[in-house]
Amino acid sequence: MARTGKAAPESAALTPRQLEILTRIRDDRRRNGYSPTLQEIADSLGRSKVTVFEHVEALVRKGLLRRQRNKARSLDLTSAARLPDERPTRLPLVGRIAAGRPLEAVETPDAVDLEEMFQSRYPVCALRVTGDSMVDDQIRDGDLVVFEQRSNPRNGDTVVALLDREEATLKRFYRERDRIRLQPANDRYPPLYVKDRDLAIQGVVIGVLRRL
Repeated sequence: MARTGKAAPESAALTPRQLEILTRIRDDRRRNGYSPTLQEIADSLGRSKVTVFEHVEALVRKGLLRRQRNKARSLDLTSAARLPDERPTRLPLVGRIAAGRPLEAVETPDAVDLEEMFQSRYPVCALRVTGDSMVDDQIRDGDLVVFEQRSNPRNGDTVVALLDREEATLKRFYRERDRIRLQPANDRYPPLYVKDRDLAIQGVVIGVLRRL
């Protein structure tokens, strides 16, 4: 039976050279407002114009690139194109801003990658904070704490602690002679003292995220 509708696009898997070409086109369009020519791409990659043309045609067939015939600077990425440095966790870092004395506004394009920032050899998770017992450590109600799932904290670490296998709490960890002190960061709350057998450390905090 004959098939109807559009044919499925070629596999979107990219070769390293095709990834370079897509990245160059995207960066030029963002920086200049127009795409590079095939010759400019070839010169920057140290390849022939014919080779670049073949890669561009392959990217068009894969549905990742579009271009207008007979126009030198018409290359543009389609909405299907997803480059590795465009993960939702990667945020543009455009410079510095003073919280004290004013600084000269100098744009220094870069990026902050949350995945790299919280990269760990342990599994990483997040919990939403409820309460104000850690406010003096700048951990507030509604914040997200990012923590490594491990049970070997050092003194002074902020930990996700499970008491009596039921109640979870966020506190600073201190091992004392015959007990463990879980120290809040708010003078309104007293420390908690527990025995090893009554405590399970679920993780060690490595970061805080706050949405204003």
